[in-house]
Amino acid sequence: MSPATATTPLAPGSSLSADRRSRELADTVGGDAVDVLVVGLGATGTGAALDAAARGLGVVAVDAHDLAFGTSRWSSKLIHGGLRYLASGHLDVAHESAVERGVLMERTAPHLVRAQPFLLPLTPLVSRGQAALAWAGFRAGDTLRLAARTARATLPAPRRLSAVEARRLAPSVRADGLRGGLLSWDGRVTDDARLVTALARTAAAHGARVLTRVRVLRLSGSGAVVRDELTGEEGEIRARVVVNASGVWAGELVDGIQVRPSRGTHIVLRSERLDSLPAGLHIPIPGESNRFVLVLPQGDGRVYVGLTDEPVEGGIPDVPEAPESDIGFLLDVLGSVVNTPVHRSDVVGAFAGLRPLLDMTPEGQPEDTRRTSDISRRHAVITSFDGVVTVVGGKLTTYRRMAEDAVDAAVAAARLDAAPSRTADLPLVGAAPPRVLDTLPVPRRLLRRYGTEAPAVQALGARDPRLNDRVLPEHPVTRAELLWAIRHEGALDEADLLDRRTRIGLVPEDRAAALDTAREVLGEATPRKS
Repeated sequence: MSPATATTPLAPGSSLSADRRSRELADTVGGDAVDVLVVGLGATGTGAALDAAARGLGVVAVDAHDLAFGTSRWSSKLIHGGLRYLASGHLDVAHESAVERGVLMERTAPHLVRAQPFLLPLTPLVSRGQAALAWAGFRAGDTLRLAARTARATLPAPRRLSAVEARRLAPSVRADGLRGGLLSWDGRVTDDARLVTALARTAAAHGARVLTRVRVLRLSGSGAVVRDELTGEEGEIRARVVVNASGVWAGELVDGIQVRPSRGTHIVLRSERLDSLPAGLHIPIPGESNRFVLVLPQGDGRVYVGLTDEPVEGGIPDVPEAPESDIGFLLDVLGSVVNTPVHRSDVVGAFAGLRPLLDMTPEGQPEDTRRTSDISRRHAVITSFDGVVTVVGGKLTTYRRMAEDAVDAAVAAARLDAAPSRTADLPLVGAAPPRVLDTLPVPRRLLRRYGTEAPAVQALGARDPRLNDRVLPEHPVTRAELLWAIRHEGALDEADLLDRRTRIGLVPEDRAAALDTAREVLGEATPRKS
């Protein structure tokens, strides 16, 4: 990727808008068969759309809601190297995670994914044996980094810290009995929903038709009957092959797909509740040898604390709720290390995501005897008898490999003439090496969200100073970012703006305060019909 290419303000053909959606939906429904229809616009679905389009195939990708509406926006924002899978003996999954982390950090999305330091405070609740085990794990994780050929400059080495050094990174950690800390590094995406948006726009730049608010009513290997959720009109999209990347809803579209959802809950706190946090925290869960609660500073005045891993029974909601039992559990674990009590009233928001786990239960072991935390995070690609290719399982970090495997299967099933996958070296919209990004005269926060497009976002405010105004006094998002989301990122309504393109909506109080501004910017950006 040359500097000249990297600093192009806007990738040609990458803008998603309401007008483009209308045109492409009209051309698609009832039109000629496309090569590949992708169902689901989370990380895996948008990744599959990009993979197929970059191979030269004709692609349509649809979702009943919006980009990153489902699981892909509810993660811990970690792009991790597979240490947990190494500890549980899943060496292949661990290596795959480390490789894909390196791909994102060094080649495809270095503007969105960067190194995140984590402190494991050695409190009296962490025995010396547990500390030794954790240290061995961090060293093994660094070996994974080396095996994945990720540069030391990208991910620093783990190291031991004194109690003074540990308190400097986390002043809110209780000093009594603190023996020091263990510092480790992992990948962290600025915002998981922004990663999905970048994938969708990059796919569009390669010719894919990315259509939100298009619900699949019936699915087969030759296409789908769909409904435009904005107008209620129904029609058919014909395709030579279909990829079902609908996550936890995959089994509702294709018979025989068994998904066992696991709920991961996070709580949201104001940053001042935990003082300054230059690093995240690993807090060991009592009674568990290989699980931690994570404290994740966001840089926007908020901190996330998560996450749980609980099985979910029954129907699958569009937006899962965080139960009080999960919130109480996270507060209890957090309270075991911080010096200032954090109460339920300090929780300003909470969110829960459902992981689409494929339970590969060993023969002879009843399925319901295994915790969801024990289920492998391997992904699977399954081709049904009528030719629908379903991809399920996995995790955010390995979305690209999941997408590649799904498209490989689709190409084979339909005998399509397609080039090999290119996505391991294909920069996403806004991507550039850090040395290029650091030369751009814009705030670092914008660089980490928009990359090389940050100057274009900032330029909106130069033309109209009102756009420099913050949407909320205590949150950094500006009106210019809302307008950019409408013009270039496919945002169609207030929920798209507040809940996914920005993450203002994670705090209900903030969402309510920002709603009028979002409506105002939408009104000004939408051309009036004569």
